[in-house]
Amino acid sequence: MPGQDGSKAPSGALKKGAPAKGSQAPQAAPQGAGKPGGAAGSVPRPAAPQGAARPGGAAGAAPRPAGRPEPRTRTARLRVAKADPWSVMKVSFLLSIALGVCTIVASAVLWTVMDAMGVFSTVGGTISDATSSSDGGGFDLQSFLSLPHTLLFTSVIAVINVVLATALATLGSFIYNLSAGFVGGVELTLAEDE
Repeated sequence: MPGQDGSKAPSGALKKGAPAKGSQAPQAAPQGAGKPGGAAGSVPRPAAPQGAARPGGAAGAAPRPAGRPEPRTRTARLRVAKADPWSVMKVSFLLSIALGVCTIVASAVLWTVMDAMGVFSTVGGTISDATSSSDGGGFDLQSFLSLPHTLLFTSVIAVINVVLATALATLGSFIYNLSAGFVGGVELTLAEDE
């Protein structure tokens, strides 16, 4: 629009009533806004957010995991500061009873196998001949190592083992607690797989 002196208005000047380039002028609502069936009065839909997933579109697709991560192993160094003597006594008592039962069963199985192989009769005859004298018979190994005698000896040994193992384990827990107070106890390295 030429000015009064005949020169052109500068390009950056605003025309009267024209909105600025960088700003948007508020538009008046159409007359038929909100009325159903009006072409000019249709309500505009809200725009979808930029990161929304669109069907078949690559822009909104969620990123896929690159694969299973490698399992990590966490380690921790712990220290056994104290052993409870009561719990040590209970555990050692039960373990020594189990060991005693295993000893009795193993001795019974071993005696049965050796008797079936004829070991007692052969060795007993040799010992009886070696220990016999002119006025009497020798030592009878078969009657001495019969199954009831063998199980009785094994049971006595198992009971002694239960008492000794329980007492020694409890005493060992007391000694460990005393030594752990001076040197700090036994250190353990534990690993945990995630």
